Parts: sequence; structure tokens; C-alpha cells
Amino acid sequence: MAERKLWFVWGGIFTDSTWRDLEAGTEELHGPFHDLPTAERVWRDEMRRRVDTAQHRLFVIEAPRPRG
Repeated sequence: MAERKLWFVWGGIFTDSTWRDLEAGTEELHGPFHDLPTAERVWRDEMRRRVDTAQHRLFVIEAPRPRG
């Protein structure tokens, strides 16, 4: 059986361009999504809303879906 997966869109406003530390209170988490195209559409829509914020970044993250 193929492994089932979930996708999330995660990020926020980062403190600098190393993209390691988020500014407190700016964290975002969208999902879970059951397919990659949906997660990418949400990522694209959310990034367009914040195009003027240089330190804002979102990432699509793939995670194994829990069994059961």
C-alpha cells in the first residue's frame, strides 16, 4: 500500500535572511492538505497577500499521515 501523506503550509515573518527564527506572534500554519496541488495553491495565495513584506516566508512541508 502506498504511504499516505499530508501537506502543511508553515512560516511567518523571520528575524533575518537565515530563515531560522520567526518573530514572535507571526507564526502561520495552514492545513493539513491531502494533496500537494492544494497546498501549493494555498502557499501561492498567502504569499501574494504579503508580497510587500520582505522577511515573510512560507514553506510547503510534507508529513507522513498517521495510520489508523
